[in-house]
Parts: sequence; C-alpha cells; structure tokens
Amino acid sequence: MTTIQLTALTARMAALCLAHSPARYRLDPPVQWVLRSGAQVCARGTAVNVLLLLDALTPDTEYQLDCGAQIRFRTPPCPGALCPTQFGAQPDLPDTTATVSANATAFDAAIRALPIGGTLIVPKGRWICGPLRLRSDMVLYLQPGAELATTQIRSAWPILPSHDEGGRMLGSWEGLPEPCFAGCIHAIGARNLTICGLGILDGGGTRGDWWSWPKQTRDGARRPRGMHLIDCTQTTLMGFTIRNAPSWTLHPQGCVGLDAIGLKIHAPHNSPNTDGLDPEMCEDVRIIGTHFSVGDDCIAIKSGKRGADGSADHLRPTRNILVQHCLMERGHGGLVIGSEMSGDVTDITVRDCDMIGTDRGLRLKTRRGRGGRIDRITMANIVMDGVLTAFSANAHYYCDPDGHAPWVQSRTAAPVDDTTPQIGQVQIRDVTIYNLSHALGAFLGLPEAPIGPISLHNIALASYDPTAQPAAPLMADGIAAQRHAGLCVEYATVTGIGGETAPVSLEDFRQLEPVTR
Repeated sequence: MTTIQLTALTARMAALCLAHSPARYRLDPPVQWVLRSGAQVCARGTAVNVLLLLDALTPDTEYQLDCGAQIRFRTPPCPGALCPTQFGAQPDLPDTTATVSANATAFDAAIRALPIGGTLIVPKGRWICGPLRLRSDMVLYLQPGAELATTQIRSAWPILPSHDEGGRMLGSWEGLPEPCFAGCIHAIGARNLTICGLGILDGGGTRGDWWSWPKQTRDGARRPRGMHLIDCTQTTLMGFTIRNAPSWTLHPQGCVGLDAIGLKIHAPHNSPNTDGLDPEMCEDVRIIGTHFSVGDDCIAIKSGKRGADGSADHLRPTRNILVQHCLMERGHGGLVIGSEMSGDVTDITVRDCDMIGTDRGLRLKTRRGRGGRIDRITMANIVMDGVLTAFSANAHYYCDPDGHAPWVQSRTAAPVDDTTPQIGQVQIRDVTIYNLSHALGAFLGLPEAPIGPISLHNIALASYDPTAQPAAPLMADGIAAQRHAGLCVEYATVTGIGGETAPVSLEDFRQLEPVTR
C-alpha cells in the first residue's frame, strides 16, 4: 500500500512523499495519481519519483490526492500577489546595462510593495536581472517556463562586506569572513521566506568569467553563490531548478529551520567549486527529494573555518541535518562533511538515497589546525554505482597553502589542543555498491586523535569497475594508489562489517603504511 506524507506546502505548491524507506529517490513501480478539489479533477499523472510536486494550485483551497492511498490538504491563503511587469520589468531582452538596471529596479520595487506573506509571481519568459535581495515574510514563485537569469555584467553585482556594522559575518569564502559578490538570490536575516515553483534560476556561470578565477579575488571580492542565505529562519525552497552558479550553488549560512524540497541543482561537471548545497553553521535542515549533478561536492556540510591566526569568533555549530530520498550524480562526493568544520558538525542523517558516479559516497575531511568535532553521523539504505571510494574519513586533508607542510601531514603524534580536529561516531548500514573503483573505505586519523568508532553493517559490495585505474583513495601525503581494495585503515577504529551478500570482512582490512614527515 502506497503511503503519503505532506512534506511541504505553500499557497500554490505542494510536495508529497509517496513512499517511505526502503524507497530511495525513484518509485518502483511508478504510481498513477489523481488530484481533485471537491468533485472536480484538477490534474492527473504518473509519479516516477518518491517525491511528488504539485504546482499551480489555488490558494486557500481543499484538495484530495488519490494514488492507491489518499491524502487531503488545504493550501494556505495568499495575502496578495504581484508581478514584476506591474513595475516595468520586461522578459526576453538582451543582457545589457539598460536591461539589467530596469529589471533590477522593477523587481526591487515589487518586492518592497508586497504585503506581509505576499507572493511575487515571475511569469513565463527569460528575465535578465542583477542579483536580487529578498526579504522576510514573502514568497518568490517561479511559474513553469520562467527563467530568472543573473547578468554577466560584473559591475552590476553588489559586494557583501565581510561583516556588517554590528560585527555579524556577512560575506564569506571557504569558512572565513571575506568580502564576496552578493548571491544571485540572497537574503540577510530574513524570516519566513519561501522560494518555490517549477521555473529556473540561472546564475550565469556559463556566460560570465567567474569560472576562470576560482580561487582569486577580483574587484575586491570573492566569487558569488547561486543563492546565499545569511542568518535566515524558517526558509522553504521547493521545486525549482537552480543551475550554473558562479561558485557554490546553494549556501545557507547561519540559518535555522531550512527545507530544500524537490529541487534540481545542476552545474557542468568541469565547473570549479560549484558545490550543490552547502549548509554552513546551520541547524534543523531538511534536504528531501533533490537531484544533484554538479562540478564539486553534491552536499557539503560545513561549520566555518578557524582562522590562520586562531580566530574563532565567527564560528557556530551545524547540527540536525536530514538528507533523504535524494539523487546525487557526478560530483566529487555524495554527502561530504568539511573540510571547514571548526564550529562542530553533529547529528547528520543521510538515508534512502542514490549516489551515481560520485568520486566518493560518504566523505569526511579535516586537518590539523581546524579544531572542531564531527560526530553522530548516520548513513543508511544507500545505493552507490560507479563511485571511486565508497567511504572515507581523512584528518590529513591537504587543503590551504600549507596543506603539505610537515606539521599537517606528519604521522607522529602532536600535542592535543583547541586546534586538534576530532572525528567521532559514524554509523553506516544497509549500503549496496556497484562498480567500485579504488577502495571500499579509507580512514586516516591523527595519531593524537584517532577516528571513530566507525560502524559498518550490512555493506554489500556487488561489483567492481573493470576499467578502474589505481589511484589514492584519500587526498593526503603518503597514500598508496589502490584498485579494488577493501578497507584502508590508519589511526581509526572500524567495527562490524558484513551482511550475507557482502564479500568483504574484517580480515580484508588493509593497513596504510605510516609516514613520518
């Protein structure tokens, strides 16, 4: 019997989960559905994914969905709706300074004119605009066929300073306060913000020069995000496609209570640092039914980075993150934690997901100097296909200019202090892996702070990639290349691998050769 759960609801859109675990991203078999309002049939179709998105609903209306099971729900009322054309915006114009200025002015005026809880409806068409700042108590609704595309003219992008006048961190880059260009869509301190609809947000990475200077600063700022949400509370992101971000695609920073439901997050495979969704210093986040295909990590959970001078006053913890019914394709990692984790990352659950062609499945990464703790991480009911290394935890990650320095890479125990990173409990169960290339798992801890316990249960290694070439399973010095390896363990406690279909056991552990530098 199909079960239905209302996952998210706005005045014009609903997301319903049609199955629970062990269903992952797709339904097998697909399910026929009918949506009614009273006696009237409003829509019908075939659901192929676990998460069903219903769009173009009428506010303040009772609906009933039938798909073998049944659910009733009522859309909330809309206090008022505006369209940017009412303020002079025009679609389908060339990307010129005049177009960008006129449309940005019109969109800003429409946003300011909305009543509390009102909706800005972006209709069908391609709308070229500068970065937009959203506010509290509003809905940005992208109709099917609407594309909100950010200009390639860099002078039209405002710059966020590293801090506001009160000392709050605004602009950031890789976990530190730094000036950065404002996100294509951005909000600061907003409450009750919703962005939904089946339209497209395009960050312009394919049109501007952003991807040609990935680690540089130009015009006094770092590259912008596709969407940058700073210190927002109770945010709902639902249904839309966001693509071609100049750097990280979705970056919630310091947010509490964020839902990312049924999104499509896309970037070319060779685009630099175009992570999919990077919750940083956030609490109470749900990422459900979302499809990732990006140029870097699909999901990278972070909590800021301790400064080279030891500064840590900008750090806050990240905790209580749920990732469920998602599809991660390509990218460097499916679910990644770090390497910016100095504020602590705890209580993370990823379950009922598919990871296809990602370099790694679950990846934890940090290094000496970061401090902070990663703990209480759970992965369950996952299928991986074509991953290079399924599970990895690396406390010698060679990021930053001094990443290869002896004090970072040495396998000799160093003194333990506030800058010593810790990786604690990780539980992985019910995972099936096809076409593995390098290693089932690679766990490299610090001698002064070993990793674990890492618990592996019911891991089924179904097949290897016969075309795989040997390569190091971790980004750390002194790691030998591996091909079709089992578990590579150094300074870590790993327990309990098995399952009737798993061809690996505790006897298959491979010990990495200790390296002292």
